[in-house]
Amino acid sequence: MAGKALEGIKVLELASFVAGPYCAKLLSDLGADTIKIEAPGTGDETRTSGPFPGDIPHPEKSGLFLYLNTNKRGITLNMKTKTGRDLFLKLVSWADILIEDRSPGEMEEMSLRYEDLKAVNPDLIMVSITPFGQTGPYRNYKAYPLNSFHAGGESMNMYYMALMVRPSDRAPVNGPGFIGECDSGMSAATAALAALYSRGAGGRGQHIDISKQESAIAIDRLQNVLYHNLEKEETQELIQASMQGAGMVGGLLGCKDGYVVLAAMQDNQWAGLVDLMGSPDWTKDEKFISEVSRAIHAREATARVQEWMSDHTMEEIFRGGQQRGTPVGTVTKPEDLVHSPQLRHRGFFAEIDHPAAGRLEYPTAPYRLSETPWAAWRPAPLLGQHSEEIYTGLLNYTKEDLVSLRRLGVI
Repeated sequence: MAGKALEGIKVLELASFVAGPYCAKLLSDLGADTIKIEAPGTGDETRTSGPFPGDIPHPEKSGLFLYLNTNKRGITLNMKTKTGRDLFLKLVSWADILIEDRSPGEMEEMSLRYEDLKAVNPDLIMVSITPFGQTGPYRNYKAYPLNSFHAGGESMNMYYMALMVRPSDRAPVNGPGFIGECDSGMSAATAALAALYSRGAGGRGQHIDISKQESAIAIDRLQNVLYHNLEKEETQELIQASMQGAGMVGGLLGCKDGYVVLAAMQDNQWAGLVDLMGSPDWTKDEKFISEVSRAIHAREATARVQEWMSDHTMEEIFRGGQQRGTPVGTVTKPEDLVHSPQLRHRGFFAEIDHPAAGRLEYPTAPYRLSETPWAAWRPAPLLGQHSEEIYTGLLNYTKEDLVSLRRLGVI
């Protein structure tokens, strides 16, 4: 069997829901030995989030939990007890990377700041994921994914408004799924790998401060830079036009058998679309000649494009647009992706057998490493599944010790 890219790297996860567990998942999928800590009795909140097979809630069958925690070992530990915190420090001394998502104040109250943990393990890389970061006036603010995602300006970015055609009275909407949470987890994993590389090159451990707000801002990094550094008169005019309800020709448009997403902003993209539509007379109007003018009259142009699309199929529009250099893509449903011949050919979905949920198909990894390929060597853990293995094998406690710890509510 081929080795794993992060074989020998030890990760401790004190996190719940999506961002922190997703960060740990990315490292686990690369081969890191990851121990996930959950509260006794309740566990990670995604255990109750679903979706569930047959829509029947079960703490061991949440699809979200199963996906986020594949390839991890799991233990239970009550961090509210002094004994629990002492056990945690022993695990910290074992770990290369700690991923945590507690509020800054909570870690401080438990005497588990980076300075405290560094005394136990000077080489520790500690990744802290919070809504607004470890510093600043918002550091102690709590937030749901909806709050932290929109705190990054995703829904109301001015340049983004210029690119999307939407009614002026439409309220901001949440992003799909947990995109903000996953992006925060990706940012955290990338930073952790950079810190690991630095440590391997002669450096020491360090504290990584991840702000979900800043991760969301990074999604629109180009738009944010343009907004604050406008110099070209035409770009300023385009932004002003967006505030008056204009935008890009395109967006989410219905066609004969579904939906497509069209982006026809630049002249060459527009020319391809015009050719695809058979060069109708209305496209020769002065209003649609320049990029800025089309942006100002984007709604009118888009309405006319929509009328043409209603008589054509997704495949016709997709193939025709791609051939002509016009960015257009079909809107696929989850079932379309599951049956995609491209994804099937590349083995993107893999079956994993779980002791409670049974054999299910999972998305794998968006990369293919030739020497250290992705593999599912362990399903998501049952609540506390590896507690005995970790506490007796790694920390040298006896089974009698564990009976006492359970009776005291520590594990």
